[in-house]
Amino acid sequence: MTGDAADAASPDRTDTGFELVGVAKHFVLRGEPLVAIERFDHTAPAGTFTALVGPSGCGKSTVLRMLAGLDEPTAGEVRVHGHAPAQARDRHEIGVAFQDAALMPWRNVRENIRFALQVTGADVGPSAVDDLIALVGLTGFETARPRQLSGGMRQRVAIARALVTAPAVLLLDEPFGALDAITRTRMNMELQRVWMERVTTTLLVTHSIEEAVLLADEIVVMSPRPSTVVATVKVDLPRPRTTEMTRSQDFHELVDRVSTTLTGHGD
Repeated sequence: MTGDAADAASPDRTDTGFELVGVAKHFVLRGEPLVAIERFDHTAPAGTFTALVGPSGCGKSTVLRMLAGLDEPTAGEVRVHGHAPAQARDRHEIGVAFQDAALMPWRNVRENIRFALQVTGADVGPSAVDDLIALVGLTGFETARPRQLSGGMRQRVAIARALVTAPAVLLLDEPFGALDAITRTRMNMELQRVWMERVTTTLLVTHSIEEAVLLADEIVVMSPRPSTVVATVKVDLPRPRTTEMTRSQDFHELVDRVSTTLTGHGD
């Protein structure tokens, strides 16, 4: 059930960041039906950080796109901050950043971030953009254009743009997947810092188990297609998490647990 009918039938669960109940997604590929997601169930309390991992092609990005209101489920219910995704998007409650920062090359950093306000019509304070530029560590680069920025810096701009409307839910689809290992680790730490300063219900799609354990409160593990949720792993490591922590026994036990779950369901 989606859209207005779902809103009429369900309470306004604003204490829930997002939820998917009995969600399935089918496609037609070359004239043949394809079951991408057989059943997906997960509820994320408001203010939590969830990582979504699974083998390639299992539908991780499809789950994110359904939460963003960019795809409709074939069956089941999707709710974002208590609303159907389309309503949550209209209320500026969803921020999205993809692997491709998708910055406009003719706009500088400030203008690329401000573009989200122009598109949505969201009303924020006069210092909101500059506050976010400072938050993501780009003070001094306000007038720089994308070609003058490193890959990590461009992703900082994309994350700031996703946050500028003060969304209730932040959706991140492999935002650091194209970065080298050293830059990716640095960006993981930066994302954690930003998230801790502006706690927002977050879903991160990632192929990196280490990244998931480093950042998330919960890790949702998906099976191969037709996919379903095969495990939800709680990450009880204290915050802030550090690079030293990634060498600890507790960290590696969690990585091994998620890895074993994935291996047990194919890759």
